[in-house]
Amino acid sequence: MGLDIRLPIGLLFSVLGLLLAGFGVFSDKGIYQRSLGLNVNLAWGVILLIFGIIMVVFGNRGSTIRPHEQDSAGNRGRSAGGKP
Repeated sequence: MGLDIRLPIGLLFSVLGLLLAGFGVFSDKGIYQRSLGLNVNLAWGVILLIFGIIMVVFGNRGSTIRPHEQDSAGNRGRSAGGKP
């Protein structure tokens, strides 16, 4: 098929990472007192965003390599004379 699973997963993680990082940037700093003052939402949002971008890049890279593999696979059963 034409859809690589890494693309929708990468987009999902990228969107969730953006939402979580945005919440971490614009939220009240008082809610982070329980986590020793660390902005956990911002940190994990950035991690999810990086993971999502990596998945999208690998998904795009894999889809550009795949058409060349199909051309060589389609010619396996044919002999040198061009007859099947």
